[in-house]
Order: sequence, then C-alpha cells, then structure tokens
Amino acid sequence: MSIPSTADDALVCSARGCRAAAVWTLEWNNPRLHDAERRKTWLACADHRTSLGDFLDARGFLRAVTAVPGSPTLDT
Repeated sequence: MSIPSTADDALVCSARGCRAAAVWTLEWNNPRLHDAERRKTWLACADHRTSLGDFLDARGFLRAVTAVPGSPTLDT
C-alpha cells in the first residue's frame, strides 16, 4: 500500500457509503480461495474498524489489523 500523494488520493474507509479517512488496515484472505500468504486489504475509519473486523473475523478471514501509515491512531 502506498501513501497518497494528494488529497484526491486520500485513503477512505471501505464500509459501504462511508467517505471518512481510513486509519486502519484490515488484512484478510479467504483460505478456501487464496494461498495462506495472500492478503487482501480493507481500509477502515475509527467508526467502522469493529464492524468490518467482526464481519471478517466471523468468517475466519481476518488476519491482521494495523494502523494506516501516517494515521494519528496510537491503539493498534
């Protein structure tokens, strides 16, 4: 993942309809479809970190949650 170079390239939350800035990266994969090393990424704002993480975790897909580089988030 690269850090955006302009405001137009800002990372936004992956939750449906949300346009808030992303501060969390949720790495996941579907073990029935992807190799164990493969990671897909959803981005989350502070408000949607839990709901997106819970959705992935309930399916056994969630692998890691980390702060987006440069975000003000201190709680990882």
